[in-house]
Amino acid sequence: MLKKITEGPAGYMPTSAPYMGVELAPEGQALLYGNKVSEEEAMRDAARALLTKENPTIFPGPQILWDWKNDIAEKAEALLELASEIPNCKIIPMPDYRPKYPKIDVKAEINPNHPNLTILDNKIKACIFVGVHCHYANLSLRMIRAGTDCYTIALCAYMGHEEAMVSIRDLHAEDIQKFKEIIIEERNKLGIEWETTLPPKNPSLPKEDLTTLSPADYGEYRSLIMTRKGEHVTEVE
Repeated sequence: MLKKITEGPAGYMPTSAPYMGVELAPEGQALLYGNKVSEEEAMRDAARALLTKENPTIFPGPQILWDWKNDIAEKAEALLELASEIPNCKIIPMPDYRPKYPKIDVKAEINPNHPNLTILDNKIKACIFVGVHCHYANLSLRMIRAGTDCYTIALCAYMGHEEAMVSIRDLHAEDIQKFKEIIIEERNKLGIEWETTLPPKNPSLPKEDLTTLSPADYGEYRSLIMTRKGEHVTEVE
């Protein structure tokens, strides 16, 4: 197989995947190194990468972190089950895309404007993007390919991502469960012994005291929660 999209570093301004001729996979298929293949073939290659490369990590985005429509809770539960089957897997959430300046804690979060910093600092050699809005995922995946040697896997609810080594489209909870079963099969083939367990909590995440928040803490959004002159709020969600 001619690999069109591979692990980097590809350079400061790498040629985009679509420019190199990579097209999104049709329904029922997936992308593997920029080539259209069956979902199972792509999942098996991704499973072997997650099982053999250092520091496998899952980056869940807002579309799976927040319970905003009917099937999200099922996807999130399936994702935790998948993570529990990957030895030494970590989860670094991406709940907010706004740039965090002057500095982010690269042990605890990923910033779409500089995703390569989190990848490099944690020495991540294989990662999964899931629940990340497509425009941010495409940007981040290309930057990761540009500056790191990380193997990227995109699990997308829509049409997928050309910039990832593996791209699975039209993702539902049953697809995540299928991927989990493939990971278990490949793990057994490789002779890797592992007791199923959830990833540990990230010790870098600060403890939040929501009782001390004031409208000023919300910056430009404070007008959305402050009452207007003469307004009386009687009910809140």
